[in-house]
This record gives sequence, structure tokens and C-alpha cells, in this order.
Amino acid sequence: MNDTIKGIHHITAIAGNAKKNYDFYTRVLGLRLVKKTVNFDDPHTYHFYYGDKVGTPGTILTFFPWEGITTGRRGARQVTEIGYSVPEGSLDFWLKRFDDNNVIYNKPAEKFGEQYLSFLDPDGLKIELTVPKNADKREPWTTSEVSADNATRGFHHITITSNKIEATAKILTDVFGYKLLEQHVNRYRFITDAVDNAAIVDLVEIPAEIAGHVAGGSVHHVAFRVESEEVLMQYREKIVNLGLHITEKIDRNYFYSLYFREPGGVLFELATENPGFATDETVEQLGSGLKLPAQYESIRGEIEESLPKLS
Repeated sequence: MNDTIKGIHHITAIAGNAKKNYDFYTRVLGLRLVKKTVNFDDPHTYHFYYGDKVGTPGTILTFFPWEGITTGRRGARQVTEIGYSVPEGSLDFWLKRFDDNNVIYNKPAEKFGEQYLSFLDPDGLKIELTVPKNADKREPWTTSEVSADNATRGFHHITITSNKIEATAKILTDVFGYKLLEQHVNRYRFITDAVDNAAIVDLVEIPAEIAGHVAGGSVHHVAFRVESEEVLMQYREKIVNLGLHITEKIDRNYFYSLYFREPGGVLFELATENPGFATDETVEQLGSGLKLPAQYESIRGEIEESLPKLS
């Protein structure tokens, strides 16, 4: 099944203060900073990649931190929730950790037979910690404060909110190979069997919901995983044949990408597994240095001077 969509590759969101974002995700949530680089279109802005030890697709949450950006608004035509997988019995640990760190959260609840805990990051991005029905066997990144018994394993699901889900569902099923797994009221759960994890997309249909506003605390886009550039371009042809606009192949240094806006309004990316994050740093060094696209190396000093300090 090498020519299939293999679940979620990464999710990119927007933050405000870079240091608050860095401290929250590396210390409070205990993720690894896999890569510290800059926005390809705005090199005086960081681009952070958080994930597991090597930045495995399906674990990578990335941020553009723009100081002073306005706060976004969750609504239709958006990815409105990011779900992480956590071990059974870990939610009590997270409840105490959120209390100790003044994190806003809701009490644990259940959907589709799985317990979850929802909370907000410092910019208001909504995240859920879900205990999956089948234990997630991915090896977690751990810290001195977040042990393997409690650490996140990577993505469990994303939620897209739409006024009408039909066209988005058709992309998932007819193009990406997902299947409708189950439905509860207005939430429809789609899943791919191409991978064991980071395989779920929930579509929530709210006809009267106003469109959200993408800004601070919002998901900018979600990327789906393909194995290679060859498969990437096969999907480009499929999208073109649907009459949708899609970009040319873009080299993002650590993967190759295509972008298109699905009919429901959410920006989708297709991203390759190759070449990965250990191309300009060793696995041990990941995230330790500022890595720049080649076109910006000539102004490295200017960029480093303009970027906020993280420690």
C-alpha cells in the first residue's frame, strides 16, 4: 500500500509569543523540539517543529509564532481540534500538571467509547488528549517531568468543522482512501487502514456555524502523509482532475509538499516521508541549532539578531 495516504503527516498552527510557545510544548507537554528554522516566506519568523525523537510523521506539530498577532476564532471551514494519543491511566497526571501550570482545561469526557481531556495552549489552540481503544505502541519522547507512562504518542485525530461535510468527506473517501467508521449525532469519524496511528479525521457538521478566523491559536493547515515524491505527484494529478487548484511541488527541506484547499475551505497539504529531519543535524542534535533555507544563509546574522531569544 505504498501509493496510499498514510494518515496525518504534520499539523501547522499559528502562535503569538515564541518563547511561551516553546516553553509550553517542550516543558509542559514534554515534546521534543525537532527542528528550529524560519518561515520560508517570512524569514524573520521562527518555524518550530515539535515531535518525537526523530520527528516521525504523525507526531509533528509545527508553529509560526508571530508576536502580537490577533487571536483567531474557531468556527466552520477550519481544523478546530487536534487530538493526541496518551496511555491508559495518564489523564490524572495531566489534570494535575495542567493545574500546576495554570492550563485551561475541561473535565474528562468520552466520545466514540474513548476517554479524552481537552485543554487550551497559551494562544487558545484547542487540543485533546485521547486514550485510544487500542493501546498506542509508538515510542514516546520523554523528559524529566513527563515519563513514558504519561507521555503523548503522537496524533490520534484531527477535527474539521463544516457547515456541510459532504464535499470534504468525498475528498477523504474517494481521493485519500478513508472510510466512515462511525457517527454520533453530527460528528462523523473517518479512518484509514493504511497506518495504525494518526489515522483519524473527524468531521463535525454545524449548518449555522459562522466561518472561523485563522490567526493566533488557530490551525493553519493539516498535512497528509505520502511515501515518496512519485506518489505525491500521482495525487497532484488526482486533485487537478477534480478541478481543484493545487500548487506545484515545493521543497520544504525536510519533505516535499503540495497544497490545495479542499471544498470545505480547509487548507490541505500532502507531504512526503523523505528526506526527514536528520539531513542537516544528527538525531542527537535535532532542534539544537537554527537551520535556514539556503536562500537565507547570506543574511543569517540579520535573521538571528531579529529572532526572539528562547532562553
